[in-house]
Amino acid sequence: MPKKNIVVLVSGGGTNLQALIDAQGRGELGNGEITCVIASKADAYALTRAADNGIKARTLIRKDYGDIASYSKAMRDLLIEEKADLIVYAGFMTILDENVCDAFPNQMINVHPALIPSFCGKGFYGLHVHECALQKGVKVSGATVHFVTAECDAGPIILQKAVEVQEGDTPEALQKRIMEQAEWKILPKAVQLFCDGKIEVKDGKTIISE
Repeated sequence: MPKKNIVVLVSGGGTNLQALIDAQGRGELGNGEITCVIASKADAYALTRAADNGIKARTLIRKDYGDIASYSKAMRDLLIEEKADLIVYAGFMTILDENVCDAFPNQMINVHPALIPSFCGKGFYGLHVHECALQKGVKVSGATVHFVTAECDAGPIILQKAVEVQEGDTPEALQKRIMEQAEWKILPKAVQLFCDGKIEVKDGKTIISE
C-alpha cells in the first residue's frame, strides 16, 4: 500500500505542524508521510520548521491574490501538483472556497480549539475562541478535528478531546493547555486514522474503525 502524501497548510508559527512532525518521527502517522508544507505568508515560522526537518516547503501568498476565488483556484492547482492525499490545516488562517473542497472531498482536515459546535465559525480563531469561552463561563473546553467543507467549521467531526477550564484562567493559559492536552494529541491521531483508512463518512457523520 503506497504511502499517503500529507500536505500541511500553515500561516504562522506552526506548533501543530511541529506536533505532526514529532508524531511522524515516532512512527505515529500510520501510512502517511508529510511531503509538503504550504504557507500563506512568506515569513511564517512554520517554513523554518519544515526546512529543519527536510520537508519540502512552498509559499502561496494570500495577499498576492485579489480575492478568495483566485487564491483558492491557485491552491487547488498546487495541491493537485503536490499529489496531496490528505490536506491538514495547521493554523491556516484562510477559508478556501468550494473549488478546493470539491476537488478534495473528505480529504481536508482542520483542528479547531473548541468543542464544536461551541465557539466556532467565521471569526472564531486564535485567542478570540478562548476569550469567548471564558466570557461564557464554560467549565470544559477542548479541541475538535473535523473535515473541512466550504462552510467554516461545519464539516463532519472526526475526534474531540475535552480540557478542563481552571479558576483564574486567562485566554493565553487556556489556549496553551488546549494545545498541549488536546490539539497536539488528536490532530496526529486523526491523520493516522485517515492514512490507515479507518475513517468513513456517512450521512454527514464519521464512523471510525480501530
